[in-house]
Amino acid sequence: MNRREAISSVAVLLGGSIIGGEIFALAGCTSTPKQINDLFNTKDVDLLDEIAETIIPETNTPGAKAAKTGAFMALMVKDCYTTENQQVFLKGLKDIDTQALATYKTNFIELKDDDKKALLNKLDTTQKEWQQKKDKEQPSHYFRMMKELTLLGFFTSEIGGTKVLSYVEIPGRYDACVDYKKGNPVYLNP
Repeated sequence: MNRREAISSVAVLLGGSIIGGEIFALAGCTSTPKQINDLFNTKDVDLLDEIAETIIPETNTPGAKAAKTGAFMALMVKDCYTTENQQVFLKGLKDIDTQALATYKTNFIELKDDDKKALLNKLDTTQKEWQQKKDKEQPSHYFRMMKELTLLGFFTSEIGGTKVLSYVEIPGRYDACVDYKKGNPVYLNP
């Protein structure tokens, strides 16, 4: 077999595998969610993105989903949280979908925006009460963790740092009192 025949054979094999994959996709075969890390899969990250987008929605600036805050949360929980906090976070993620199903008869991702806000506002009230009553040794409420990670992930992302906050790369002199007019972006000071 010469080089041209080998390339032709490979092209036929690759073409066949591409066509075969399209046929399966059109036939409605679905695959299981891809695992992102030991704790989260793609469905979990999509749910985290929706939660984050409800907390920081897209307006005239990009929202949390555009900053890929869900993937950031998955990474932070996996790499930085204790096992106990990881379990609280994962149970809470499941609890949000459970509450959405119980209240609205559908999962969180498919809820209308107003229903998402209502559910998260209820969880926010619950987490505030939990934080006031809990002992120091107890972990934070899962929704507090999600809110904190959403804010951290969004405002430390390129989108949050450039489209929402004003960033002075090389600051000049120090001005202690800068007039702020409503609507001006807030300064990001690293």
